[in-house]
This record gives sequence, structure tokens and C-alpha cells, in this order.
Amino acid sequence: MAVFPRSVKAPTSRFILPILGLVALALCVGGILVLIDHHGAENLLASIYDALGNSSGAQALRNGQGDQLIAKLVLMAVALGVGVGGIWLLFLGLGGLAGMLRPAWRDRILPWVFVGPALILLATYLLYPGIATFARSFFDSKGAFTFDNYAVMTSSDFVEILRNNVIWLIVAAGGSVILGLVFAGLFDRVRREALAKTLVFLPLAISLIGASVIWGFMYAWEPAGQPQIGLLNAAVVAAGGQAIPFFTTNPLNIMAEIVIMIWLETGFAMVVLSAAIKGVSTEIIEAARLDGANERQLFLRVIVPAIRGSIVTVTTTIAIVTLKIFDIIYVTTGGRFGDDVVANRMFHEMFQFFNDGRASALATLLFLAVLPVMYINLRNFRRQQRDL
Repeated sequence: MAVFPRSVKAPTSRFILPILGLVALALCVGGILVLIDHHGAENLLASIYDALGNSSGAQALRNGQGDQLIAKLVLMAVALGVGVGGIWLLFLGLGGLAGMLRPAWRDRILPWVFVGPALILLATYLLYPGIATFARSFFDSKGAFTFDNYAVMTSSDFVEILRNNVIWLIVAAGGSVILGLVFAGLFDRVRREALAKTLVFLPLAISLIGASVIWGFMYAWEPAGQPQIGLLNAAVVAAGGQAIPFFTTNPLNIMAEIVIMIWLETGFAMVVLSAAIKGVSTEIIEAARLDGANERQLFLRVIVPAIRGSIVTVTTTIAIVTLKIFDIIYVTTGGRFGDDVVANRMFHEMFQFFNDGRASALATLLFLAVLPVMYINLRNFRRQQRDL
């Protein structure tokens, strides 16, 4: 039996992955072109019909008629193919191409093969829209360059909006953190700790819109002489008082809406701070007790300083959510009763008044307001890493 040397065999296997990578790249590009085209699915299905000889069906699809359901199914198949199979083959193929290079180049390029697509997506969906929004904020509705989109923010109307955002930031974020810290300290000593924490944490599973609808029934108001379907007003009337229109009375409506946010975010603050409290060294706690510290002094002067990093992290996280608050305002009052905020006004400028420039300016302002909070959070994270 003849024995062939190993070098005679054609190394075809090493080219399989690169070929698959090139095929996957072509499929991904073609699939993306189909997805970004409003009529891409119809045109693709029409091309298939032409290849099969069904020219009448292809013409009907191009005219907006024909098998629209099949076109939607084709679009779904293309999306799944590009998002799952195409990306998987692309990674394999590009990894195979990188593996054919010299070791020095391979070690440099291979990490970018896996990180590169993620960076491209981030640049496409985060960096580019941010730059485009900032640039659009300097143009009016007619496309002329102007600074009026920012100058209008000095009006009394916008000053009121900014004041409302500051109230939300202080009361909602502060109230959520304080209540979360109190619950974390109290539930750490109860017998049914898991059950108690579950009851406080459950509202966080509800969306902001769902929570707004629920509290809308709680705050519901009817004119005098009519049955009050709102729980709070029903209790007030039963106690002999007058029903209170919570959502139309300013500034009571701002506080009523902030309660919804606190109800949602307290559970998040409680869980994180409870874990931080459990991580405090027992030696420090016992030493404080031996020095004569009572429970209040132990909590405020020993435990709270020990978990300062966690408190800062929770506060900044809730503050970012609060600065971008939109859902609660939009669902409850729409910002019509002196409770408007930046995000809600941005939505109305964009989709009601079609003033893209002013909406972009508000989005830029909101981004600038979030930046200091993000910086505090990152600095706190780095300090915690150094302490470890």
C-alpha cells in the first residue's frame, strides 16, 4: 500500500472557515440591505418569483399588493438569518482568516475580530445618533443655522421645566435611597427577611407605564357628590374631607408623580444596600458595640460610612433614571399642569410640534445633565477598586 507524505495532501480544510467567512459577510451585507429598505422584503420575494417564472406575482408585490404575509415571513427569516446564523458564520470565518496570518499579526488582529462588530454597532446606534443630535440642535425647522433652540431655554416656561427636573432629582432619588437604606437596615433583623424584601422589591418588576396606570387609579378624582373610585380620595371622603384632584393641582401633582418613582426604585436601593450591609465586617460592628455605641449610633456612624461607596452607586444610578423621567409624566398628566419635564417636552417638540432642532437641543441638555452623575459613578467605582 502506497504511503503518501503528509505534505502532498492539499490543505483544503484551512480554507473552509475563511470561505465561510466571506460567504457570511456577503449574506450579512445583503440581509442588512434588505432590512433597511422599506420594501426590501417585497423586492426580495419578487426577485424569487421572477426566478421561478411567476412574473405576475412579482409585479403585484412591487405594486404593493400580492402575498404581503409571505413577504413579512421572508423579512423575519432574513432578520433571523442575519442576526443569528450570519453573525455566527462571520465570527468563525473572520477567526479563520486571522488564524492564517503570522502569529504576531494574528495575536493583534484576532481580538478585534470579536470586539470589532460590537464597536461598530455601538458607533452606529450610540455615537452617530449623539453627534447627529448635537449637530441638529443648531438648525431650525427650515434648516437654517441658529442658536435660538438654546436661547429659548432661558424663557420662564423652560425655567419651570428645569425646576421640575431638579425637584425630581432631589426628592425622587433622595427619597428612594433613604427609604431603601431604612428598609435594608430594618429587614436585616426581621425573621422573615426574604418575604419582607420580596414585598418591597416586587414593584420594580412593573414598568413605569404600568405603575403610572396603577397609581392613576389610586389618585383618581371625581367631582363632589359623585362616587370616588380612587382609593386615596375614597378614604379622604370617608373621613369627612373633600376629594383632592391630585394630578391637576400644582405642585401637589409633582409630589404625587414622584411617589410613583419612589415606590418603584426603593426595592432596587434596598437590595443593593442590604447586600452592602451584610458585607460590613462583624469585627467593626462588635468593636463599636464594645465601645458603648447604641443601635442608632452603630447604624449611622459605623455601617453607613462603611457602605458609602454602595450608597453613591445607588444614588447616581437612580439619579440618571430620574433625570430621564418621561413615562410617568406622559401617562398621568402629559405635563399640562405645571409638572412638565425635559424629556416630556422633548417628545412633544419632536412629535407634536415637529421642531427637530429644539427637541435635539433638549436631548443635548439632558445628556449634559447626566454626564456629571456618570462621572461621579465612575470615580466612585475606581475608588472602590483601589480599596480592594
